[in-house]
Amino acid sequence: QVQLVESGGGSVQAGGSLKLSCKASGFTRDDSDMAWYRQPPGAECEMVASIRGGERRYVLPSVRGRFTISQDKSKTSIYLEMNNLQPTDTAVYFCAKESELPVTGQSYARVPPCRGGPRLWEWGQGTQVTVSS
Repeated sequence: QVQLVESGGGSVQAGGSLKLSCKASGFTRDDSDMAWYRQPPGAECEMVASIRGGERRYVLPSVRGRFTISQDKSKTSIYLEMNNLQPTDTAVYFCAKESELPVTGQSYARVPPCRGGPRLWEWGQGTQVTVSS
């Protein structure tokens, strides 16, 4: 059974820092895409950062320079280091990994916990990040 477990969320004041961690287990591939998504209150899901093919990194331009994505050598864990946090960063942050299930109607029908997020991905439970001004 595949599983993604996030940790590291919390409440900070503007200008503060947090580091999110995500541990993947039960997957057979270590080079499938992994990403951090977030869902602000009342808004749709957006991808914050990703590691594609186990190597290629992408960070959302609006947080570039403040957020950094990294992974451990085993490629089973990814991290999101967030600095100079702002109230607009308040959201539930989700870790996600490309699903290894065959593409079927049943696998496609699974609704992501991050509203509007991509299907055919596996998701963590989400961790709340709250930034106060």
